[in-house]
Amino acid sequence: MNKTTFYTGKGDRGDTARLGSKERLPKSDVLLDTIGALDETTCALGMARALACDPILREALPAVQRRLYRLMSHLSATAELRATYTGLTAEDVRWLEGLIAQLETDLPPLKDIVLPGDSHAGAACHLARTVIRRAERRLVALAELEPTIGAPNLAFINRLSSLLFVAALREDQLAGQTPTLARES
Repeated sequence: MNKTTFYTGKGDRGDTARLGSKERLPKSDVLLDTIGALDETTCALGMARALACDPILREALPAVQRRLYRLMSHLSATAELRATYTGLTAEDVRWLEGLIAQLETDLPPLKDIVLPGDSHAGAACHLARTVIRRAERRLVALAELEPTIGAPNLAFINRLSSLLFVAALREDQLAGQTPTLARES
């Protein structure tokens, strides 16, 4: 029986290949930093998904993760392959907006900044939200260098952080917790 090896050693000197190319990029490259931040985002979403109680969120998060992998493939592809590895679309953004609308229907209005930590699932959503914001900053920096990144990709990441904020509030609510606000009563 052949044993699978989960490493190649090709990146041991701090570089890696671009999808569809023999071109090697330093792992410190803004493109790879962006893809890494998006990968961190998928993992943070996985933690939120593992802890989530809301059925809408549990069903939606794998679809979000798949879209992020689609975006990572698009970003890592060469210009010639970008048509094959399509990024995100305005339809993907509208889909997120629909999820936000579903999750926020029963939430009370907020009067102050919410402190994360009222429930395990809510805290995981807040953590994922902050990881998404870091990925967004990296994607914006990349878009400044590569204008072909496209507005829907940026809008999706921005909207995703909004979704996770609402999801955190919803998870706290399902856990029977009232939001802890930054301003003491």
